[in-house]
Amino acid sequence: MAAKKPAILKYSGPTDGKTRCGWCLSDPIYVSYHDEEWGTPVHDDKLLFEFLVLESFQAGLSWLTILKKRENFRKAFADFDVKKVAKYDEKKYEALMQDAGIIRNQLKIRAAINNAQRFIEIQKEFGSFDKYVWSFVGGKPLKNKLKTLRDIQPRTEISDAMSKDMGKRGFKFRGSTICYAFMQAVGMVDDHIETCWRKS
Repeated sequence: MAAKKPAILKYSGPTDGKTRCGWCLSDPIYVSYHDEEWGTPVHDDKLLFEFLVLESFQAGLSWLTILKKRENFRKAFADFDVKKVAKYDEKKYEALMQDAGIIRNQLKIRAAINNAQRFIEIQKEFGSFDKYVWSFVGGKPLKNKLKTLRDIQPRTEISDAMSKDMGKRGFKFRGSTICYAFMQAVGMVDDHIETCWRKS
């Protein structure tokens, strides 16, 4: 008699009683990311570069897909050492295209390498990427008052301006929607709903 297959338990969300933004309740990886990172101000250039790369790869995909592959991305992109990534050559590009652990999209991979080079140019001009990117919000997080997830906007005039300026500087995969998702991720904007325990 064949053994019964173990039942697959569907994740039913956190059980600690805390109120959270509804988008994170479908997976424990999402919950951890929401609780520990999303909307927390980031001023470290290395982590800013990491989110810049990850957000560009997320275009057209779910953020959960990217989070599940995050460690693979760290390995593929030298732990997001921007100077190393900026020097990736055609041989390295071909190797990345064979890496099943990441998103094997040729335009996105080439964009990551290109954006590393542009990132360094920004650092040289402004002293840090942090100073450049946070200048779009005056150096302080924008705190939106949101009652429901429906109130969250996919882009704003600020993300439009950021996207336009980055485009002029040669960045790829930096549309306004991507820029706004980046702003949310690194805490330039606080889009936690009003009832969320993480709302600052």
